[in-house]
Amino acid sequence: MEVFFYGLFMDETILLKNGIRPSNPRMGYLNDYILKIGNRASLIPCKNEKSYGIVMTIDKDAIHNLYAETSVADYIPEEVNIITNTNDSITAICYNLPSELLTGTNEAYAKSLYKLAKKLNFPDKYLNIIQKNYN
Repeated sequence: MEVFFYGLFMDETILLKNGIRPSNPRMGYLNDYILKIGNRASLIPCKNEKSYGIVMTIDKDAIHNLYAETSVADYIPEEVNIITNTNDSITAICYNLPSELLTGTNEAYAKSLYKLAKKLNFPDKYLNIIQKNYN
């Protein structure tokens, strides 16, 4: 199945450590959502915004096992339409934390996400959104 990651799960090495073997990674973005970082990250509906991430093909059972882990068990899957960097439209599953559960702050998470997003060559405007979570 196609899964859109926007947090630290964009890092394939983290997925591999969790026993997940992703394939076919592609950069893309989700229209009308904005990244919010609390203790963890989530995408919140917001008109005229873009949230960037990576679409990967992942085994359905493996993704269910990943999100059964306690720290991410509150995330809910939703079907979204991603625009890839080659302008293809892909239907994917995106796991989001309900906005009422998005609390706190996590400077270390934000810094790690910034470093990863910079490595993935995300747009500067988006990097600035991430950076605001620790400056």
